[in-house]
Amino acid sequence: MIYGYARVSTHGQDLSLQVEKLVQNGVEQIFQEKISGKSVQREQFQNLLQLLKGGDTVIVTKLDRFARNTREALNVIEPLLEQGIIVKVLNIGTLENSYLGKFILRILLSIAEMERDIIIERTTEGKDRARLNPDFKEGRPKLEITDKHRQAIALLDDMTYFEASKKSGVSISTLHRWRRLIEEE
Repeated sequence: MIYGYARVSTHGQDLSLQVEKLVQNGVEQIFQEKISGKSVQREQFQNLLQLLKGGDTVIVTKLDRFARNTREALNVIEPLLEQGIIVKVLNIGTLENSYLGKFILRILLSIAEMERDIIIERTTEGKDRARLNPDFKEGRPKLEITDKHRQAIALLDDMTYFEASKKSGVSISTLHRWRRLIEEE
């Protein structure tokens, strides 16, 4: 069986490109989720790991879909290789259960982790530089309540949060936040 795993870190991000690439590469069943890679304790990821058995193939688009750091990724990937599960990373190739294959895997994971650390460092530097501006305000800008917000909240008079969310296309947590802001006016 050929399985695929697609993950993005936030609900605002799109999985479609990853899913499309997995399908193009013969994936028969795709596990997907919108959740941070900070932990390997992700529901769909764990469901996938429980299904895998020797001879199966698991495909991801990039190595960092497994985990955010080298140690966690190795703790996931190496046991899969040892069980005879084929691990393919579309932008790298098939990972091999050999001394050289494991060596290359560790190098690639270390590079991916370093890239992530560099991005965090640059982001922090950019925020520090922005704070020097006297007009800088930390955090999300204050939301101006519009008719769209009021209409979505008005749905709650006759509907549950779930129903209002479906009808308005706004998440339940956003509806709660908007309602709180309107009540504070």
